[in-house]
Amino acid sequence: MNFKTNLSLLGTICATSAISTTQAADKPNIVFILADDLGWQDVGFNGSNYFETPNLDKLAKQSVNFTNAYMYPTSSPSRAAIMTGRQSFRTQCYTVPALEKGNANDNLFSRWTVESKHKFYSQPLNEAGYKLIHLGKWHVVGPNPDAEKKYPFKKKLKSYKNGDIKWVGKHKKDYQQFYPLGRGYHENVGGTWWGDPARGWKKGYNDPKGGYIAPFKNPFIEDKENDSWLTDRLTDDAIDFIKRNKKSPFFVNLHYYAPHRPSIPFSEETLKKYTNKSDSTTGQNGKSTKEMAAYATMVERLDQNVGRLLNYLDKSGLRENTIIVFTSDNGFNSYQSVSKNLRGNKGQIYEGGIKVPMLVNAPSFPKGKVITEAVCGLDLFPTFLDFAGIRDSYNEQLDGKSITPLLTEQTQSLNRPLFWQLSSNYKSKACSVIRKNGWKLIQFLKSGELELYNLKNDPMESKNLATKNPEVCQKLLKELQGWRSKNNVPLPPSSKVK
Repeated sequence: MNFKTNLSLLGTICATSAISTTQAADKPNIVFILADDLGWQDVGFNGSNYFETPNLDKLAKQSVNFTNAYMYPTSSPSRAAIMTGRQSFRTQCYTVPALEKGNANDNLFSRWTVESKHKFYSQPLNEAGYKLIHLGKWHVVGPNPDAEKKYPFKKKLKSYKNGDIKWVGKHKKDYQQFYPLGRGYHENVGGTWWGDPARGWKKGYNDPKGGYIAPFKNPFIEDKENDSWLTDRLTDDAIDFIKRNKKSPFFVNLHYYAPHRPSIPFSEETLKKYTNKSDSTTGQNGKSTKEMAAYATMVERLDQNVGRLLNYLDKSGLRENTIIVFTSDNGFNSYQSVSKNLRGNKGQIYEGGIKVPMLVNAPSFPKGKVITEAVCGLDLFPTFLDFAGIRDSYNEQLDGKSITPLLTEQTQSLNRPLFWQLSSNYKSKACSVIRKNGWKLIQFLKSGELELYNLKNDPMESKNLATKNPEVCQKLLKELQGWRSKNNVPLPPSSKVK
């Protein structure tokens, strides 16, 4: 079946999921590219004149650009939500465990390992006949899964020191059920519990190679003679996998470690270029620190690798049967970037911490269309099932909604609010959040304090309207409380809210 014909069926698929799982040859290929800590406006297609992303900008002109796409404020809960389609209170992943602050009275400390009872989207896709590979950051297994058996935890989970690899043998032998190979993937390149690639080096972020320059010292990446830059290597392996599996529908889970810290410059030439560059619209002011400039070189190299992958799909003739999704796991790190247009950064529940770039591309999807409807990482699981034509046959609980009706222009709205539940403390205090119709209400769990923002008029979240707009505030609060009550959302012991 020609992909353009197949895509014309997606409107039917999202309503009926009528395509049989035995029709593997008719299914589109899917390439899911996830950047790490890439800010919403740290790309050209969302307005930056500082970051150079010509390949992504070109892709945006050929794609649907979701300008209100959201994740959790940190990697662990975002990736758990993406892969399971389930809210944080179900997986107990609220933030990266090592970052949590405070005691067990004020926190429900997070799991690092997503339990096996939560299926990943890779599992039904495998059953539907897809060949799957995971490349890059995984971060949904902990350094010591045995320490996570009794929940809730009295203390936050601990990690191994940089350069310590005594855990590797046990992970490869006893914990593979929590790894890509235990979750339906046929191959895993680089996926483990690490949140950044510097973990293999004793100096961590202070090492000049930092895991980005070979040797990578990742126990799940086999060294190759021509290794140079980690992002390049992951792209090489993605292309190699596609070449070997192009006769089957394939799913490429390309989750780059970049541009997460450590900020290692790709080259001195590009480092110098960004050190002397500025952009008054986003906040890069011509006095960038070396780290910010290094981050920009990493973004540029990521962009070049996306271009290289797309070029291969074009030349091989596979692009006409491939859906491409590009996004990031959370907002930018404050050490690496800035924003004049959004409040907050990675780790915070404000827009700078949770708003991310997102593109969806396929030959029959609208080209250059901007969709302002709010979507989130939870929506990707049901969307992938829709793409594969198996949504109706999947009966497990999912908290997101497929965005296929938006892509096929069946509707302009999914008619639902977005919710976040952060039951542990990091940069933002433990809170519940609802976003609906351009309004965003934050309720802090310990104090009960409320913050209300009109995102349409005030994307910087500079004016708390909780007291000035009591009707809107109370209406949203009632809906937020109802959501917690309906789902029996657990709260830290010190919480004063219902």
